[in-house]
Amino acid sequence: MRKHCRTTVVEDCGATSRTGEEQHMATNQVVRSTERLILGPWTLEDAPAALTIFGRPEVTHWLTPALEPIHDADGMRAALERWAEEDAEADPPVGHWSVRRREDDVLLGSITLRRMPPFQQDLELAWQFAPHHWGNGYATEAAQAVAAWAFENSAHELFAVMRPANERAEKLARRLGMQWVGETDKYYDLRLQVFRLRPPELLTSNNG
Repeated sequence: MRKHCRTTVVEDCGATSRTGEEQHMATNQVVRSTERLILGPWTLEDAPAALTIFGRPEVTHWLTPALEPIHDADGMRAALERWAEEDAEADPPVGHWSVRRREDDVLLGSITLRRMPPFQQDLELAWQFAPHHWGNGYATEAAQAVAAWAFENSAHELFAVMRPANERAEKLARRLGMQWVGETDKYYDLRLQVFRLRPPELLTSNNG
């Protein structure tokens, strides 16, 4: 069963938001929606909730590039501002998305598309979700939506890289239809497993 996704674009200079009170950072970010989720721009007001993701060692332990847990809202806001600056300077389909549950606007996680070092050519699909939301299929649903959008907007292949013991990430990559292509220390100065996804391989059924 194919998921139904909708795409809009937010062109914002800091004056509008989901509620009319929150301030977006300057962005030209695509908003992607699925049956259960809204994927859109981060706001500075997201910082406290984002700590439930990036402040948790069971999340940051597995991140590539390596990242220490962020311990306070000021540090989280600095990271959100840095991501917005990176997105503003990058060509599509690069971007950082917050992932929210449609029914109650609760922040669940994060999806990222970025060019990986050392050559800034290979396009990485990465996901990070709050541990108390694991096991509900949210990461798979969000990653499917962003991957489909990336393929509609010039991407020919996407990669996921993960530490060898990260079984949860490997299972999600395979649910997306990604194929294992080997192990390398090319990216981020870490020994990583590499999975690749091309358009015909993307699985869009709700399988976990």
